[in-house]
Order: sequence, then C-alpha cells, then structure tokens
Amino acid sequence: MEMGSGVNMDLQEDSGRLGSLPVTTSRNMSSSSSAFFSANQSPFFSPRSSTCQFSESTRSDAQCDSINLSADPPSSSSGIRGPEFLANSQFDLSDMSLKPTACLSSDFQKFDHVVSNGSLPSFGHVGDNGYYDLIAKHRKHMRSHDMSFSPVPISLSSNRHKSYDIYIGLHGRKPSLLRFSNWLRAELEAQGMSCFVSDRARFRSSRKHVLIEKAMDVSSFGVVILTRKSFKNPYTIEELRFFSSKKILVPIYFDLNPGDCLVRDIVEKRGELWEKHGGELWFLYGGLEKEWKEAVNGLFRVDEWKLEAADGNWRECILRAVTLFAMRLGRRSVVERMMKWREKADKEEFPYPRNEKFIGRKKELSELEFILFGDISGESERDYFELKARSKRKNLTVGWSKGSSVEERFGRRQWESGSRKGKEPVIWKESEKEIEMQSTERQHYQKPKGGGWNSRRKKLAKIVYGKGVACVTGESGIGKTELLLEFAYRYHQRYKMVLWIGGESRYIRQNYLNLRSLLEVDIRVENCIDKSKTKSFEEQEEVAISRVRKELMRNIPFLVVIDNLESEKDWWDHKLIMDLLPRFGGETHILISTRLPHVMNLEPLKLSYLSAAEAMSLMQVSVKDYPIAEIDALRIIEEKVGRLTLGLAIVGAILSELPINPIKLLDTINRMPLRDISWSGREAQSLRKNTFLLQLIEVCFWIFDHADRPRSLATRMVLVSSWFAPASIPVSLLALAARKITEKHKRTCFWRKLLCSLTCGFSSSYSKRSEAEASSMLLRFNIARSSTKEGYVHFNELIKVYARKRGTTGFAHAMVQAVVSRGSLSLHLEHIWAACFLLFGFANDPIVVELKVSELLYLVKEVILPLAIRTFITFSRCSAALELLQLCTNALEVADQAFVTPVEKWLDKSLCWRPIQTSAQLNPSLWQELALSRATVLETRAKLMLRGAQFDIGDDLIRKAIFIRTSICGEDHPDTISARETLSKLTRLLANVQTHT
Repeated sequence: MEMGSGVNMDLQEDSGRLGSLPVTTSRNMSSSSSAFFSANQSPFFSPRSSTCQFSESTRSDAQCDSINLSADPPSSSSGIRGPEFLANSQFDLSDMSLKPTACLSSDFQKFDHVVSNGSLPSFGHVGDNGYYDLIAKHRKHMRSHDMSFSPVPISLSSNRHKSYDIYIGLHGRKPSLLRFSNWLRAELEAQGMSCFVSDRARFRSSRKHVLIEKAMDVSSFGVVILTRKSFKNPYTIEELRFFSSKKILVPIYFDLNPGDCLVRDIVEKRGELWEKHGGELWFLYGGLEKEWKEAVNGLFRVDEWKLEAADGNWRECILRAVTLFAMRLGRRSVVERMMKWREKADKEEFPYPRNEKFIGRKKELSELEFILFGDISGESERDYFELKARSKRKNLTVGWSKGSSVEERFGRRQWESGSRKGKEPVIWKESEKEIEMQSTERQHYQKPKGGGWNSRRKKLAKIVYGKGVACVTGESGIGKTELLLEFAYRYHQRYKMVLWIGGESRYIRQNYLNLRSLLEVDIRVENCIDKSKTKSFEEQEEVAISRVRKELMRNIPFLVVIDNLESEKDWWDHKLIMDLLPRFGGETHILISTRLPHVMNLEPLKLSYLSAAEAMSLMQVSVKDYPIAEIDALRIIEEKVGRLTLGLAIVGAILSELPINPIKLLDTINRMPLRDISWSGREAQSLRKNTFLLQLIEVCFWIFDHADRPRSLATRMVLVSSWFAPASIPVSLLALAARKITEKHKRTCFWRKLLCSLTCGFSSSYSKRSEAEASSMLLRFNIARSSTKEGYVHFNELIKVYARKRGTTGFAHAMVQAVVSRGSLSLHLEHIWAACFLLFGFANDPIVVELKVSELLYLVKEVILPLAIRTFITFSRCSAALELLQLCTNALEVADQAFVTPVEKWLDKSLCWRPIQTSAQLNPSLWQELALSRATVLETRAKLMLRGAQFDIGDDLIRKAIFIRTSICGEDHPDTISARETLSKLTRLLANVQTHT
C-alpha cells in the first residue's frame, strides 16, 4: 500500500533526528529489530470510533491498547487507520527513551474531505503571511537534513468527522509530560469529548502539517501544554498565537506557573529557571521577535483558564480541566458525574489515614518510584542515595498462566500474529541503558547440577524497572503496609485513584471485584451471560474479572495496591493471582506487599530494619533527652523486640502515654509471664521466636485491665478481633462480640443486680461511652490503627495471630453471634464470610462454631441465602456461592439426622413401658421448619444451576425439594407449585441438550 510505505519513510525520517515518541500503554511492543509497527508509536492521539472496527485476524494487542476500542466508551468523532497501514509500516524502537509514557496515534485521515476537495486551512487572520513563510522555511530546512520521501496519496472514506472538541499541543519527550498528556486525553475522551493531540515538531511531512493545522482550525478549544522548553519551539508559538486570536486558548503550565512566563525574565535569563532555558529564543528557529513576544504576552490575557500541573497536583489539574471543558461545552451530566466521583474518591480511596509519624524509608520510597515510573523527580531525587548495583541481566520471562481468560488469550494471539516467530512469550530485557520488551524463543531450563532449582530461580528473578509493577517483601510487623501507604499518599496525584486490595488468599478475589463500584463497572451475572450461548460458571467468573481488568488497562492511570499477598494462587480455584491483574507496562501501576520470597518471578524489594537513629526516634515520641542509661535501655528493647516497627511503635506509645521510663519498662516486660501456647503455622513460628514481643503485648493487656477492670472491654476486643476477617472492623460490632464473651468466675451479688436493674435506662449511653474509650485506648497504644471509615479499626496480623492463640473458641462463637445478629451484607461482607468459614469448615478446615437448630434456621434464612445470591448475582462468584450452599445443605442434613435419632433420657430407661421418642416427635414444628429450610436451599441451588447449564444436577436438586414440600405442605401449596415449574423448565432444557448432543 502506497500510504503505508510513505508514512513508514516519514516515521523513519522522524526517528532519525528526534527518535520515536515513547509509549507505555501496552507491554506487547516489538523490539528495535522487529518489523512490527504499532499505532502506539504514531505521533498523534486518535479518538476512538464506534463505527470503525479492526479485522479480528490482523489487529494486534498493542493496537487495541493504544486505541482502547474495547475499554473506552466510543467517541462521537473519530477515525482510525486500517490494519493494512499498520501491517505495512515499520518503525525503529532503538531510540525509545527509558520510560515510555504516551499513547499517540494519527488523526489526519479524518480530513479526507479537505484533501479531496483541495481546500486548505486558513490562518490569515492570525497574523501576516511572513510568519508562516518562516515556519514553512523552517520545515524545509529541517527536511533537507533528513532522508527524502515521495508524496503519499491519501484515500479515505467520506464518513470522517469535521470537528474536534479539544486540540492538545505539546512539545518534548519527557516521560512525565507524555504520561500527563496521555492521561488528559484519555480522561477527556472517557467523558465523551473528542481530542486531537500532537507534537508538531516531530514531523517533516508538509501533508501532515496541513492536516494538523486543519485540526487546530476545527477545534472548539486549544490546549497548549507549556514547559520550560516550549518557548523554543516555533510550533508552540504558532499555537499560542492562533488560539489566543480566536480566544479559545487554554494554557496548562507544566512544572511552571504563570508568574514565571514573563517576556523580560525569559529574554534576560533572569532566575534559576531561565538561566539555562531562556534568552532570545526566536533566533533558535529563525522567527520574529515581535510575534514571539506577542505569543508569550498573550498568556496573561487568559484570565479564566489558569491550569497548573505541578508534580503534586496532576489529578486536580486534569479533573478541573475536564470539568471546565464540560461546562463550556454544555455537558452538565459530565460535571455532575465528576462531582460524584470526587466525593466517592475522598471517602473510599485510602483504607487508613496517613501516618503523620512516618519515619525513614526515603531510599525505599525513591526506589519504588524508580521501579514504577522509570525515573525519579522532585525531592525523591535528592533523597535517593544509591540504587543497588545492577550488572547485565538475563532475559526475564513474564507470561500468562494457563488459567488466563479467553479474552486475554485471544488478545495475546492477535499480538503474536504480528511478531517474528508466531506464538512466542513476551519477555522483559533489562540492559544498562534502557529497558525494552522483545519476543524471544521460549527457553527450556533443565535442573542444574550444582545449585538446584532455588539457585536457578534466584538467577531468573530480577527487579524490572519502569514497567509499572513493584513488590515489597519482609517479615510481619516490619512496616510493609506503612511503606505502601506512605507511597500511595505521596504519589496519589499521579493517579486517578488508589485502589487498595487486601491480599489474603481467601478474600483477594472478593476484594478485587469490590473495585466495581469505584471503577463503575457492571459485573452482574446477568450481564456476563451471552444470551446466544450459555456459559459455564468458570467462564462467567472470567468475564466478570476481565471487565474489571479491562477498565484498569485503559490509558487512565490507577495505582493498585495489594497489601499482604499471602499466596501466588487463589484459595478458591488455585488460579494464579496474576490472572486478576492488568498487563504490566501500561498506565496502571501495581504495588504488592508480601512475606513471600518471590512473586511472579520478580525479585521483590526486600524491606530491611529501620536504622538505629530512626528506631530511637520512633520510640522517643515525646521525650527526646533521656540519660545515657535510659538510651541504653531503649537500645536493649530495640534488639529484643526484633527491631520490628510494630514493636517499636508500641514501646513509643507506652512511653508517651504513661509516666514510665525505659529502664522500668524493660524490667516490666522481662517480668511479664507468658502463657503456655502451642504454636503452628508460618506467622505463629515468627511469634514463637520473638517472646519479648509477646511479653510487650501482654504488658498492654495488663495496662488495659488495670485501667478498667480484669478482662476489660479493650482486652476482649483485641482477643475477639482475631476471628474477624482481615479487614477494618466496626467498633460497634467488635464491642458487641466482646460483650458476648462470658467471664469466668463472675460473681454478681444481689445489690449489684438491683443497681443494674435501676440503671438499665442509662446502659445504652454507658455502652457507647465504654466502646469509645476502649477503641481510643487501642489506638493510643498502637494495638489497633484507625480507618478512614468512621467508627472502624484495623488490627495488625501479628496481633490477631497471638490473640487467636491466646483466646479460646468461645471468642469465635461470640464473633459469629455478633455478625449474624448485627451484620450487614452491604457493609460487613468480609466478616460475614469469616463467620461462614467458622461455621461450615470450607475445604479441609474444621468446624469451629456449632449452632443450635433454631440458630441455624435463622442463619440460613437471614444470612446464608442472601449472601449466596448476592455473591452469585452481583459479583459473579458462582463457585463460591454454590460451595456455600452445598455446605449449608450438609449442615441442615446433619441437623435433620439428629432430629430423627431416638432420644434416650434416664427417666425413659426407668420406665420400660414408655416408648423412646425422637426430637422430631418432641418438637414437630421445629422439625418441619428445618425440612422446609432445607428444601428452600435445594431449590435455590437448582435455580443457580440453570445459569451454568448444569441441568442434570439441578434436576436432581429440585426433585428433592419437591418431595420435601409435597410431604409437608401438600401438592397445591404455592411453594410446591413454584418448585414444579422450575422442574419443568429444567426438564425441557435437559431434553434440548440431549437432543442436540
């Protein structure tokens, strides 16, 4: 195709002088030696089109990532190059910068009607023609130094749109600038505003410049992103003058402020900013002084639009720009949607408030920034002392597991069709100068003779910089969550939102799907079912996950934080956690904390202990001038506590809250007796080695008991918290569970009972006051931490492990009672699941809590059935919901079997003439209610089996339910009739399946 070859020459010409415009929206990029060309490397952004479709056999995964046809809502005005153009184009990636960040694709095809009609844009009203003659001369001069090319005829369809809402002009290849412009474009298009984005200095073709100028002419607003280098660029000056003359100029000052952009300061090189980048800049491109000054002075005539994009306010700048454009364009629905999103983000973005007493970790924070972004800026650059020395590394294979979704595998095959050798894995190769992705043959490793598999794994696992994924490892209590939280707060303005996910293996999938509300994604099972074809339960779950993942793979940046990742595999179906995550290398970054030595073949950033000075500062919160003897005692405490941040924080809290010195505290801890506890499990083993930390926790319990009374509410709240889910716990629910624990050896005399009866009206207010006091005590002594949700607290995993070992199963029973009686599916979903784990014994877990029949019936009706239906319908977690109902059925059958078992009493044995009765005979109404409850669960399971095409299993379940209801209620009861209707539907569908097979 002539068009493809001509543009290829143009692009090669551009890359020869200025290099390519870098991109990071896709990790499936070809190497510098590959002939594969992606739309990502084109110097334009391309708005998306709902009418333009790629051929399924030729479009690549990289193209899909760049254009976002599947992820983003379609724009009203768009045009995209065809696959033939992409297939016949070549591009050299050898000049790519270390941190690719922009996603640009060409828009000039939209103006075929302009080219075919011979009409060119008119800029005469901007100024005299001499200025544009200089621009043309400048282009010709630059083309003369590059390779020549032949004109390219453009043949385009007639359905292209004639206008844009916003034109965005930029100049430069700085990674942060490209990331910002990419985000701005994606956010505007996501809200339905068409955009045209261009760095005009990168083009040599006059045809392209004509088309870009036409785009400027037909845009409603002109955004010019200004940097300190922009004033050297003739095209930026041209854009400023043009849009200023039409009074539609919207300047965005990137790492600048309006007060810096004064003509005299720039020309005279005044100040540190313009000492290097200032001067008589119009001479650099052969321009005119008058027009250059006119363009710069025009910035001060723009009063309403004052947008500044500093390193700490990207999000605010972009959201303000989107809101202002929506208001000017009359998009009130967009303004309302943005306001609602802001309110939701303020409430739900972070799980915990920022730790104002955060100490140290400057090097770790800077290294995390380098790993995720590929560069360091601002104060972090000064804080960053030295990265780990890196020698030449071998290729690191990062692939998708066999459990990847159908959509992901299909997208991978599309990309592979454009690679050199068909189906080859994507690998990351890190060199000393740059990090790039290239395809290579799969390497088959054999077991080494000397070092074993562990040594081979260590050689394979390397830190990958600039690819948007980082992993932090360290033992429990060392401060991994604090580090991730500080990083999220420090850099949250570089992302649209921070998405925090608990990484515990039983809850990580539910936590991941909970992002649906923040991302505004519909994953309900009815929307995941293809009406033309019934999908299996596994396929429906994959569709729900892929919808969340697809939203994270758009060009809008998110920070996904997975805190405390327990395993690389999901607890429910043993699939890799990597299947949940978006592909690495895009705009969304992933930050993981774990105790695992390796995650996804990546070498984690191993978190070390705080320095001696930082540890001392953490313990000396209030008093800083201790005598030498006291300082020595603090050092001893630091060593004995294992230098864990958790222990140091508790010590500092005790010293600040109580009138006690370090020497006395050390003596108190050493004399505190320990309980005899049997240890098992990985977390328990780490506690068993650190007995001093356990004694320190016991000291806190002693303080709580001394402040209130033996077995104080605060102590019981800690002990019962160990049975809750690893999430923030409402204080009211925690206190309710703590009060349900019966105290041993409790003696209540008559006058105390009388006093309680007389003051029962004040018990509610006293209860709330005691809850507040107990939770405040836990927070002050750093046993718990506060949550951004009002009235919630969170406990460290080490605290919960010790509390579970120290307590008894009575605490578990109290937790279940509190959750069942006061729990809410919308507010306490994780804790209701935790109660189910204790009640039914999933997998090989033992049943910890056993309920009476009356309690079980209430549980099934009020908790289990609503939980299963919500899990299945709302979150498309089909397997988890069905397993829950299966275990519930088993529990009901066990209870029913106990009812029909004869009950022997000592009185019955003495009276031989009295027949032995069963519980069903003694309490027939309760037995009937139990049987009907079992029938309801069976019918619910049968209806759910319909959605997964498991008609034979559903047929068997519904027949059992009909038998029970017919025996108790009769043939004509509405519930029996409803069950028979379900049976007829199952029978009909099963017959259809058997006929077709």
